[in-house]
Amino acid sequence: MATAESPAPAASNTKLSAPQKALRKLGLVRDVDLALHLPLRYEDETQLVPLAQVRDGEVAQFEATVVRSDISYRPRRQWVVEVADGEATCTLRFFHFYPNQQKALAVGQRVRVRGEVRGGFLGRQIVHPSYQPAGGALQEALTPVYPTSAGLPQAYLRKAVVSGLSRALKRGAFDETLPPHLQPRGLWPLDQALHFLHHPAPAVSLATLEDRSHPAWQRLKAEELLAQQLSQWQARREREALRAPILQARAGGLPEQLLGVLPFGLTAAQQRVTQEIAQDLARAQPMHRLLQGDVGSGKTVVAAFAAAVAIESGWQCALMAPTEILAEQHFRKLIDWLEPLLASRERSVAWLTGSQRKKDREAMQARIAQGHAALIVGTHAVIQEGVQFARLGLAIIDEQHRFGVAQRLALRRKIGAEAGESEPHLLMMSATPIPRTLAMSVYADLDVSTIDELPPGRTPVTTRVLPETRRDALITRLQAQVAQGRQAYWVCPLIEESEALDLTNATETHAQLCAALPGVSVGLLHSRMPTAEKKAVMAEFVAGRIGVLVSTTVIEVGVDVPNASLMIIEHAERFGLSQLHQLRGRVGRGSAASACVLLYALGEHGRLSETARERLRAMEETQDGFEIARRDLEIRGPGEFLGARQSGAPLLRFADLLHDQDLLAWARELAPRLWQEDPEKAQRHMERWLGGKSDYLKA
Repeated sequence: MATAESPAPAASNTKLSAPQKALRKLGLVRDVDLALHLPLRYEDETQLVPLAQVRDGEVAQFEATVVRSDISYRPRRQWVVEVADGEATCTLRFFHFYPNQQKALAVGQRVRVRGEVRGGFLGRQIVHPSYQPAGGALQEALTPVYPTSAGLPQAYLRKAVVSGLSRALKRGAFDETLPPHLQPRGLWPLDQALHFLHHPAPAVSLATLEDRSHPAWQRLKAEELLAQQLSQWQARREREALRAPILQARAGGLPEQLLGVLPFGLTAAQQRVTQEIAQDLARAQPMHRLLQGDVGSGKTVVAAFAAAVAIESGWQCALMAPTEILAEQHFRKLIDWLEPLLASRERSVAWLTGSQRKKDREAMQARIAQGHAALIVGTHAVIQEGVQFARLGLAIIDEQHRFGVAQRLALRRKIGAEAGESEPHLLMMSATPIPRTLAMSVYADLDVSTIDELPPGRTPVTTRVLPETRRDALITRLQAQVAQGRQAYWVCPLIEESEALDLTNATETHAQLCAALPGVSVGLLHSRMPTAEKKAVMAEFVAGRIGVLVSTTVIEVGVDVPNASLMIIEHAERFGLSQLHQLRGRVGRGSAASACVLLYALGEHGRLSETARERLRAMEETQDGFEIARRDLEIRGPGEFLGARQSGAPLLRFADLLHDQDLLAWARELAPRLWQEDPEKAQRHMERWLGGKSDYLKA
């Protein structure tokens, strides 16, 4: 019996045609890939409709005779063909055409035409319809329209899919992997569901096919969700078989000393999650935990506590952040808290980024390799070649979803390669709370700790949404805030003009504000500035010598300036909801009343898109990061929410985590049972659906 790995014939050819290359580009290499390449929509070519019966806006197929064929040059060059079926007429318009097409639609020819019929002052018309000679046999099933790419015509793709499906079914690639007693009631057999979705009968409701509520679709979704859950359970089982160092702090040791020198006490939520992490670190299996908490909830101090436990036990800890600004914020805090305590032990905190001078970086790497550096803080430079840890016991990744999937996998492999006989513990942190449906699915192999309260002293941030026409009044308000000794951020989405996006850039905004705010120090910060210059600007702002900081989103996370009480986000309609919430979190960190103003510009049609309107409404209505995350998931879907686009492969092709929660719950419950009762079928099911993509789920 063939497996899911059986290749489509084109895959074995050394010299591929353009359509075959396009198939590979779409990932359609195996017969199973072709069989699971399901239609986006369907066209009904099973019947002919008299023109007189076609309603405005309807897609229809009819036969008629060409009665006129002319090329017109007003208002632009176009080919105009008039057809009549004896009762009504219709105009066909082509803006791109060739001489051979004109022969096919010459006057007197009888043709079969299909397209969207639009009514109007000049009567019925179709722009760029499909057509063929009249009289051929009608289709017996709905015609599938597949996702495709350049160089891959629908006709070729349909033929390839039909052939791949046929071969896969004959080889048993879609034999049942679910024992009958584990299948939910009402689900179709898999082979029947697949055949139906590629060749649905004309009588079926197009709506149930297109909204994926048809029982055949339900079977495909259930299969896919089960494969995902099986992959997560496999990852969990593999990790439980690994060994990790037992990290335990003695009474009065470094963790207790750290808590004693902090200028604040831990909240109840922070105390709870530090206990959860301490329990994990004390086990001989590697911790694989996600620490989530809203903006400003105090995740850094929890990370410092975990690092202290590792160091107290004689091991090293590495903390990696996605940007230098965020990494440096962590570095400063950890230096303040831990460096005095480590000095007495002749250990230190090391700093490692890609922008360091070679000499400085090599000196840091030597301290890390010799074990003198107990805590290593940096960017992705931490996982680059040349960095050798003496005894890595704990790795902490902040804002892990902002690293590309390939970078996250590289870190995991680097950690494993450094491990020797034991695997380091792994703590991931995120200020973007994970909605429950994602925690159940994409993060099913993680343990999740949640900081669900803010430290005392955080002031609520008032959020207002204003049109850009109020810009001048806003600058007046900004001037008043600065006059009172407060500081403000002004965030822009681009740093240089773009023909595609007519946005005011940060450099221009900086110049405008300098002119509008005489006597006020206005700083500029963007990602293309040299690192030393960025550090100098941030230091001036932190010290209070810059009143207004004009910036791109490099200040999105990590920046902590309690005196900043006003955040203005220009072209807020261009930002994602999570990003807006992160930016808003930069203010409200002190005792002064704080505000966030979302300036928006109307689109080319004089209105906001529905998505932009939903985002801005959500920002006005709630400051709860978990509610923001839930709405973000609804608006964007899980792929973009998780940064999955960076992997080049969507996490789920068919199932929808928002609407298929019953199927998700079923798959989550079934996965461990299937691994226990029939591991061979569990493995086959997972490979059929994921192929080599299961690593991405682990990232």
